[in-house]
Amino acid sequence: MKIACLGGGPAGLYFAISMKLRRPEADVTVFERNKADDTFGWGVVLSDDALGNLRANDPVSAEAIRENFAYWDDIAVVHDGNRIVSGGHGFAGIGRMKLLLLLQERAREVGVNLQFEAEVGPVEEYAAAYDLVVAADGLNSRVRDAWAEHFKPDIDTRLCKFIWLGTHQKFDDAFTFIFEKTPHGWVWAHAYQFDDNTATFIVECTQQTWDNWGFADMTKEETVETCRQIFEGHLGGHDLMSNAKHLRGSAVWINFPRVNCEKWHHQNVVLMGDASATAHFSIGSGTRLAFDSAIALAEYVHSEPTLEAAFEKYQDERRLDVLRLQSAARNSLEWFEEVERYLDLDPVQFNYSLLTRSQRISHENLRLRDSEWLESAERWFQTQAGAPDDAPVRAPMFAPYRLRGMALNNRIVVSPMAQYKAVDGCPTDWHFVHYAERAKGGAGLVYTEMTCVSAEGRITPGCPGLYDPAHEVEWARLTRFVHAETGARICCQIGHSGRKGSTQLGWEKMDAPLASGNWDIVSASAMPWAPGNAVPREITRAEMDQVRDQFVAAAQMAERAGFDMIELHAAHGYLLSSFISPVSNVRSDDYGGSLENRMRYPLEVFAAMRAVWPEDKPMSVRISANDWVGDDGVTPEEAVKIALMFRAAGADIIDVSAGQTTPDAKPVYGRMFQTPFSDRIRNEAGIATMAVGNIFEADHANSILMAGRADLVAVARPHLADPYWTLHEGAKIGDRHAPWPLPYLAGRDQAWRLADREAEQAQVRV
Repeated sequence: MKIACLGGGPAGLYFAISMKLRRPEADVTVFERNKADDTFGWGVVLSDDALGNLRANDPVSAEAIRENFAYWDDIAVVHDGNRIVSGGHGFAGIGRMKLLLLLQERAREVGVNLQFEAEVGPVEEYAAAYDLVVAADGLNSRVRDAWAEHFKPDIDTRLCKFIWLGTHQKFDDAFTFIFEKTPHGWVWAHAYQFDDNTATFIVECTQQTWDNWGFADMTKEETVETCRQIFEGHLGGHDLMSNAKHLRGSAVWINFPRVNCEKWHHQNVVLMGDASATAHFSIGSGTRLAFDSAIALAEYVHSEPTLEAAFEKYQDERRLDVLRLQSAARNSLEWFEEVERYLDLDPVQFNYSLLTRSQRISHENLRLRDSEWLESAERWFQTQAGAPDDAPVRAPMFAPYRLRGMALNNRIVVSPMAQYKAVDGCPTDWHFVHYAERAKGGAGLVYTEMTCVSAEGRITPGCPGLYDPAHEVEWARLTRFVHAETGARICCQIGHSGRKGSTQLGWEKMDAPLASGNWDIVSASAMPWAPGNAVPREITRAEMDQVRDQFVAAAQMAERAGFDMIELHAAHGYLLSSFISPVSNVRSDDYGGSLENRMRYPLEVFAAMRAVWPEDKPMSVRISANDWVGDDGVTPEEAVKIALMFRAAGADIIDVSAGQTTPDAKPVYGRMFQTPFSDRIRNEAGIATMAVGNIFEADHANSILMAGRADLVAVARPHLADPYWTLHEGAKIGDRHAPWPLPYLAGRDQAWRLADREAEQAQVRV
């Protein structure tokens, strides 16, 4: 087999080595446009598990690399005069030039032909001359660009500017992040040692700060000197250095391109490394991606019967891992793009936020890495939450929280979830048992499902209401039990279905009209929810007055029924949401058009409810922070403005959901996928928030809270499967302070023993 590797970086060299180890008879040539000892950038980072993969594939090169590693275990964060260090992170750095020279030497040993200063020509020529062409020509891949119609690259150029520098200042005790506030804005550095005398020093800032500094008009030398002056207090008298010899002026700065190709191969040409997919440098996994992909491609070219089969298996196997890593990298780079919203956090919380930014490191994973530091952070969290100084240290989910006069025992919320079991709007024994069980289950706050303000405002015939005296009686029965027998508080979510009303029960055909007996529906505009749904009437001003008064009456009934809190449902495409979202509001009067107009009626309803709701009891609002239709709908940026308007009207906390406002939405799902919207509102607007959306482990809740991404965490579907989710998750993470119902103490003790046994077995497995 005759193989050409276009590109002599880590990806191309390591594939060539891996291929020759599997097929010594193969004719493998690496073409590199630069000299053998040319390199750009300074050091690269590999984690402990990446080293394990290298040892398994080629012990010889792995050992050579290992002998030249600079190891560190700590991460240091320097911000606002504080230096906070946490341990147990396990990284190794090596100079990029040294790495390439070691790989070149190993490649020659196994018989790879290396050709330097070889300018790569048209890919068609290589495809015709070789059996296999591996395009490992980097993030600016000429091969990918030449055959873009086949590879279909998606290139997302990110927002921050960065420059890759080096220094002889020592950072050998920790991977160090430094944040400096300058007269022109914040500038930060990622610094790590990679040999005895040299460290990588990546300087990064926002476009606005870059413009303010005038970097566009500086020479390369002026840029490097300016960066040195910014970080002078951290460099110990050492200079900063650039080895980008081929670049001049502002070209030394880069906007990171996030590359993801739909297809990685065409004919006998296959993309690898940064040519096919990139991972942001802030998680230090670009070289790891290159090595792992090189191993996989070599293995499948060797073992599969055809190149096409090898390519398909390579892409299928590697794509999932690459997407996972890219997802973590995206989380990390977006954190840095928005870092200025976090810089006013307490140093402890800021450090935690940075460590968990990619979502690859969880709360309990941090405990494994550095239990002492995490315990100190947990103690800080519960102290600032108002827990007594002598209280036992507990996870953030068990810290107290107060909204006006309502004190919560912990931060876990049973999210509103429709039951469709009401009769004529009246809650039944089903609701009593359902909500009572979850109140006994340890959560600090229990929500009812959306409780409707009128019969016509119901979503389905099975939805409960607060518009009849009988409803008030049944809800009061529930609140009495919750207050008498549990430590939970209870909130009534109040709403009107709008254009999503008069539909079938949730387990029948969701959002579809009833087979018979449909009732009249109204919305902000005469637009059906979807084709086949009834067309609502555009609600008139007189009807708006009537519905507003129904919301007020429901709030008054909720107070008499004994609820501790109420929430206005202004999300998910229901009536008030239909006013807020431009996808459902095309009115031409004072209630349509601008955001101020679209918010006019929802704010009117909220203000009227707040006026009759007791001053010492809190009110929240649920909003959809993203319509998931781009700029045509509500965006996360606009959601901050919406939250600010509700806070100005008296809202105590914003329940931050997303979507469900149009069937055209294209949400991006994943763990905690809606939490970024809560994060943005809380930290840009300074408003208390509640996070929701695919949160299903204590780890999720604790990391959200500890990082300051929300103040409360609402858990939905897990509470359907397990009413005692809070108590059970507490047992799993070793919490032994949660109060259980007294009749259940024997079950508690068994749960604790089983959790302890599982923890011991996990330690043995490790």
